[in-house]
Amino acid sequence: MFKWMQQQVANVAGTQEPIYGPSAIKSVAEEAKTTPYTELTRDDLKWQEMDSTCVETQTFYFMSDEGQLAFAQVIYSNVAGIRTTCQFNTKVFSFDKSKEHLWCSTQLSNHEFSEDHTAFYANDCAVELSEDGTTFTIKSMNDDRAVVNLTVRRTAPGFKVGTTGTTLFGTDLANPWGSMRHVFWPRCAAEGTITTKDGPIDFKGKAFFAHALQGMKPHHAAAKWTFCNFQGPTYSAIMMQFTTPPSYGTTTVNVGGLAKDGEIIYAGTSNSTEHLETKGDNLNDWPEPTKIKFEWSGSTKDGKPVKASLEGALEDRLDRIDVMAEVPGFVKSIVAAAAGTKPYIYQYAPHAKKLSLKLKIGDEEITEEGELFSEATFISE
Repeated sequence: MFKWMQQQVANVAGTQEPIYGPSAIKSVAEEAKTTPYTELTRDDLKWQEMDSTCVETQTFYFMSDEGQLAFAQVIYSNVAGIRTTCQFNTKVFSFDKSKEHLWCSTQLSNHEFSEDHTAFYANDCAVELSEDGTTFTIKSMNDDRAVVNLTVRRTAPGFKVGTTGTTLFGTDLANPWGSMRHVFWPRCAAEGTITTKDGPIDFKGKAFFAHALQGMKPHHAAAKWTFCNFQGPTYSAIMMQFTTPPSYGTTTVNVGGLAKDGEIIYAGTSNSTEHLETKGDNLNDWPEPTKIKFEWSGSTKDGKPVKASLEGALEDRLDRIDVMAEVPGFVKSIVAAAAGTKPYIYQYAPHAKKLSLKLKIGDEEITEEGELFSEATFISE
């Protein structure tokens, strides 16, 4: 009875859940045992627009030929089917420590989806997928500090791990109460601009796209995350790893892949990431990573073994984001005590000394230097 009451409180207030254990989660790795990945169709890129608690995002990461780094993102949030909000976020990073990053986050009004749910619209904002399913256009005029006019064209196939790309949560996994889904375009070409008060910034270069759906309260699904987006002249390497809270057995789920133009080399769940060195953050108790390692392991479609690794120092973080910064202090304290959450995101892009992807496909060994953007997110113990 107490567990049932605790669950009801958690559903409403976002407090900690009972301990269900690892049997209450079905990792997408189960699907990947028989189908490591599935190439995306246009239907896979539809907005789900769930009518229950969820956070759904489309995020586009940009690495320009001129060395600029940015992302643009649409967030669709639903709280218990009672309130839906949409947000457009733009961030242009500065590698000059004397200058602040440009961060624009605007709540959108009058949002809607196209009839087939592949396009998102709101006042002064549109994210549209082309008829052939190969190109997104992202346009936003909702904040004159960052006017977005960008095009992202995939140059390698998109993929989802397994057959659905989805991890399920619940004590009855035939009728799950939560889910986590990711689909990716690992390697893309970008064109267009983000216009700031200093003028337009040309983002012709490389891009990466991720469509994520957290079909439950985010802090119930994951306690921590690590993200890798590596783009080299020939190869791309991406990874998304999350670890659940103890309520779901502190289970780690990792999805990722390796691609080059026209080809997915490998995609699946037999990947790992490790924070090789950390340091204490004087603002909180989280172990901020300073050196990291990503590894991928699997095989190509024709059965050649594949191994890849990316390892090195992260240099000084680009940014540290207090996700609850806008919440009044006393509310933050209550939430942290009740739900055990104190979410921080650490963002990195080694600039002075770029990292190299070491890749082995069959007997062929390749080393390629490229651009890395990485995030380490801590939400709860």
